[in-house]
Amino acid sequence: MLASIFWGAVYPYLCLAVLLVGCLYRYAYRPLSWTSRSSQILESRWLKWGSPLFHWGILAVLAGHVLGLLVPVGMWQAVGITPALYHQGADLIGGLAGFVAWVGLDLLLLRRGIHPRLRRTSSLSDWVALGWLWLVVTSGDAITLWYNHTAGPFPYRHTVGPWFRSLFLLKPDPGLLGQLPWPFQVHLLLAFGLFAVTPFSRLVHLWSAPVAYPRRAPIQYRRRGALRPDAATAAASDLHRQPGGTRG
Repeated sequence: MLASIFWGAVYPYLCLAVLLVGCLYRYAYRPLSWTSRSSQILESRWLKWGSPLFHWGILAVLAGHVLGLLVPVGMWQAVGITPALYHQGADLIGGLAGFVAWVGLDLLLLRRGIHPRLRRTSSLSDWVALGWLWLVVTSGDAITLWYNHTAGPFPYRHTVGPWFRSLFLLKPDPGLLGQLPWPFQVHLLLAFGLFAVTPFSRLVHLWSAPVAYPRRAPIQYRRRGALRPDAATAAASDLHRQPGGTRG
């Protein structure tokens, strides 16, 4: 009984509290660390495939979750979408989106492990964030592509959906979580755990919008030792000859 209350009513709010407080603290006191820490300069061939696959796939997955969990069943039926039609669409579109996100995430993980420069510059938080993401995506794909086709489609909109809405209304109903098959419980607990991991990793860029990007000055990258000593001396001389330049 206590375990059911903890996992169904306490644990979600605990994870969300860590997410909120951790992100606010990091943004206020460590603003320069609020970044995705792009590694494109270290390796781009794998990144150009893995990153778009993962991001577009996960965006489609999140859109499906919002429509499936937050929109009541009655609203779907009001527009003529029966439960059978809904589950067929969820299996087809959701399964494809989840598989695309999983392939992209696998490429990103392999990329970080195979390339020596990436491996040396990867922190513990990078591996934890990517690994936790992999568990969340894999458990979700297992439900869509395996469980629903072996045990039959579970009517999660009558259990997971009301449970989510009870959390948002601050009236959690932990009994609904206990009615779920274990694959759904594992997936949900991993997903909420990802919220708690976010403030300590590069996943914080999820909450940023590139509003100031068009006005930002371009970042210049120079190869180490690119300027020869004579070229560097000539550049310094040009600076001294400019009006207002520094003079020795």
